[in-house]
Amino acid sequence: VEDFFVAAGPIAGIHPSPVRGKEHVYRVGKIPKTLSTIAEKLEPRFGRMGREYQRVVFDKRLLGDDATHEWVTPGHPLFEAIRSDVTDRVGGDLRRGAVLWDLHTKNPYRLDVFAASIKDGRGNTLHKKLFVVRTDLDGSFTLRQPTVFLDIMVADKNARAPVTPPLPDKTAVEVYLVEQALKHFLTEVSDQRANENRVVREHIEISLQELINRQQLVLADLLNRRVAGENIPGLEGNISQAEAHVDELNARLDRRRQELDMERHCTIGDVHHLGRAWVLPHPDRQAPNIAPMVRDAEIEKIAVRIATEHEQARGWFVESVETENRGYDLLSRKPHPTEPGVFIAARFIEVKGRAAVGEVSLTANEYRTAQRLGDDYWLYVVFDCAASPDLKLIQDPAQLGWVAVVKVEHYHVTAQKILEAAGE
Repeated sequence: VEDFFVAAGPIAGIHPSPVRGKEHVYRVGKIPKTLSTIAEKLEPRFGRMGREYQRVVFDKRLLGDDATHEWVTPGHPLFEAIRSDVTDRVGGDLRRGAVLWDLHTKNPYRLDVFAASIKDGRGNTLHKKLFVVRTDLDGSFTLRQPTVFLDIMVADKNARAPVTPPLPDKTAVEVYLVEQALKHFLTEVSDQRANENRVVREHIEISLQELINRQQLVLADLLNRRVAGENIPGLEGNISQAEAHVDELNARLDRRRQELDMERHCTIGDVHHLGRAWVLPHPDRQAPNIAPMVRDAEIEKIAVRIATEHEQARGWFVESVETENRGYDLLSRKPHPTEPGVFIAARFIEVKGRAAVGEVSLTANEYRTAQRLGDDYWLYVVFDCAASPDLKLIQDPAQLGWVAVVKVEHYHVTAQKILEAAGE
């Protein structure tokens, strides 16, 4: 969120500046009229945006006791105004497409980005997500997370899309997306909606039936008085009002039942193709100073296995998130000793494997994630994967003094620093 806000702000006309002596705290200042106009249109959904923001933070923990700090997250009117403005400004660029570089690929591939939503029977949007489909040169498809773009970089202006054999068109890609992702997305949201619908229905039935019952008792009492011949001023009017109230409550119950029936039915809606990118092998991936940073799939597979076995031997539950580009490979959690399904500690583990003993590199995404997670982020380096694997564990590796390699948006550190950090 912070990275997006800082990068997108200038495009939308604001310039967040770091507050001296306070990490991750920014001064925004007065909001330009262009953003205010956008925020007014979004106000019914996200609330009113302020005219000026002195200090904003993106982590709730940084609020502290300082009343001048504003917590900005998705859903905040300032964030949403910037997102809306930037989306409109870059829409043309998205449609035209882009050419990117990937240090770790040998062959070009294509990425198509879609936005899709799930709607209920009343047309309400329940969930909306981004989806990415990768198409390789053999025409095969693979689903990728939108975070895939965090680990590839913009090519220079001279890069051009490759000349390739005919690949499946956008319609074929969308069909694959529906079959492999959107149907599952629909099932997931439908199940969640069904549970929510059931809870709401039970509450409505109980509450409205109770109101109807009470009003019927009032009406019955009035009717009994009429039968008994009691001479009560306004009795007939009270009976009419009570009957109307009972009818109104029954009509409300019927209406809510119909609405809930419609809300329970979900469909896939609004599938939009947002843009396309060609991803090429980085032209310097074989350069002597860059080649050691290129991922070796077989070596990495060995390293991940060693790291996973280490965590499992400690009694922790390990989940691989390697394909999700989160900035780490494994999520390892320590279970509660007496409460199944409850975890009391977690490690976010980036795994690096080397055939022998050599320098280690992180992508820009991995490095930023290490900075953000601090002590919860661990680097597991497995040296000598090709012979006798040797696992080294480093907590909070962002402190190692990484050297940026701007050309490939990576950071590297020597094997000696890894060994020293591991206590050797």
